[in-house]
Amino acid sequence: MQTSFTPDQLADPHVAESEKILRKCVHCGFCTATCPTYVTLGNELDSPRGRIYLIKDMLENGQPADEEVVTHIDRCLSCLACMTTCPSGVNYMHLVDHARAHIEKTYRRPPIDRLTRSVLAAVLPHPARFRAALSLARLGRPFAPLLNAVGLKPFAAMLALAPDSVPPKSSSAEPGTRAAAGARRGRVALLSGCAQPVLKPGINEATIRLLTRLGIEVVLPKGEGCCGALVHHMGREEDSLAAARRNVDVWTAEIERERLDAIVITASGCGTTIKDYGFMLRLDPAYAQKAARVSALAKDVTEYLATLDLPAPDEAPGLTVVYHSACSMQHGQKITRQPKQLLAKAGFVVKDPREGHLCCGSAGTYNILQPEIAARLRDRKVKNLEATGANLVATGNIGCITQIASAAKMPVVHTVELLDWAYGGPKPEALDDNNSDYTGTFSYWFSGGLLPAMIDSQLAKRRKNRRERSSQAQ
Repeated sequence: MQTSFTPDQLADPHVAESEKILRKCVHCGFCTATCPTYVTLGNELDSPRGRIYLIKDMLENGQPADEEVVTHIDRCLSCLACMTTCPSGVNYMHLVDHARAHIEKTYRRPPIDRLTRSVLAAVLPHPARFRAALSLARLGRPFAPLLNAVGLKPFAAMLALAPDSVPPKSSSAEPGTRAAAGARRGRVALLSGCAQPVLKPGINEATIRLLTRLGIEVVLPKGEGCCGALVHHMGREEDSLAAARRNVDVWTAEIERERLDAIVITASGCGTTIKDYGFMLRLDPAYAQKAARVSALAKDVTEYLATLDLPAPDEAPGLTVVYHSACSMQHGQKITRQPKQLLAKAGFVVKDPREGHLCCGSAGTYNILQPEIAARLRDRKVKNLEATGANLVATGNIGCITQIASAAKMPVVHTVELLDWAYGGPKPEALDDNNSDYTGTFSYWFSGGLLPAMIDSQLAKRRKNRRERSSQAQ
């Protein structure tokens, strides 16, 4: 793509980086076929190609963002499916990140939008505030239809997504060292995170149990916090860089205290951002080198587990699992094989859904800021997952778990919870038929959703025999 930036414009390193990205785009349109918003809405401006033209025009002409640009950039999920598809290597992620920062600096949003984004930025990255907000959400849920009716749809979406109960605080989020069982084979830091330990503390609990049983010492350094992804995707550049610097300092101190083999991350959305710290802080001489070091050590939990020599499970669970590959996992980090291979080795039958490349509609805060589009994507995703006939869904991102579980009739669990169970840990809470907090669990169990694989197979054979007898009778 031809560009016409002036030398003065290119003196800005952010503009210079975006210009390099723009020049790689050949307008081939391959990205449109895998873009969830284009597939859903059918509008060229809601495709990566269309957004690239809007961004180019805005940056080249040195214009503040206008309503049209903001509308279509806001509808982007940052799922990065376009980057997987692109034959030219266009780094759309860095381009749209720059566009969002430009929007934040040059565009005054309507009051409700400003309020929504301010609330999200003030609450979600802070576990104590988030926990308090979820507790209050139960009281506000009856008012969700009213909020929808008066145009406060994002707040209605927040109430709809809030769980019926908030799990108690877990010791897994407390700073400190968890010793390896037996001889120490490795040492890792674990990202505690912000939203995940409040919503599903069992994920990090399972990670710590599994890793320590495998001989890995797990460290949760004091001072680590939100990775910055939530505010980063809202264009709040300084807030996201402050979060990145804080974590880089904490992890660097831990690396210097004693070598780390990896920084293990159990939320793939966080993983994509932390692996990008090196780029985000490249212009900061005090942090560029340290950030690059941290990014190089960042590993998704399945990515790290795949490097270990795992034993055969004592008893194969035998359940059929449909694996939902979170966009931040498959497109952002290019991790596609390891989770499924680990599940298969642990004794699960693993299936892939149709349209596995399409986003579920969670995308950080997208299901709050764009609830209608998110709901359409969620329903499409759930339909494809349930069509596999699997017993349950496994995925590696808390946002996807929350989004899919809000509509699915089968349990949705983190991949590491299943691996922990297979290798001697407790059964995941979502698979417990006494867990009343799981939406749809009662009906799912009594519809035979979690029958052991052998019985499930026998039922399938009986259905096939009935069809054959019916066909012969005709």
